[in-house]
Amino acid sequence: GEGAPAGNYGYTNSGYSVYEEENDRLTESLRTKVSAIKSLSIEIGTEVKNQNKMLSEMENDFDSTGGLLGATMGRLRALSRGSQTKLLCYMMLFSLFVFFVIYWIIKLR
Repeated sequence: GEGAPAGNYGYTNSGYSVYEEENDRLTESLRTKVSAIKSLSIEIGTEVKNQNKMLSEMENDFDSTGGLLGATMGRLRALSRGSQTKLLCYMMLFSLFVFFVIYWIIKLR
């Protein structure tokens, strides 16, 4: 009566061996998946940094363009207040002409 017979003991060890092999296989599979997720998250982080840099550059470009447009509008207001209203009308007509030419060129494509 003490303990299990030798035959059962061998069977139990082989059962544990099967479980250990399955655990090793599952552990390796999990390790592979974690590694893939890690590399993916690193790539996402890199892409986010690049996109933030691009957005910052774009914001700077928009700011400089806004300043340029503001200065141009100030000059146009100064021209309209002066005695050169005829020149301002010519500039506006020229701008409309250029706009319609560009529109026409785009429509032909």
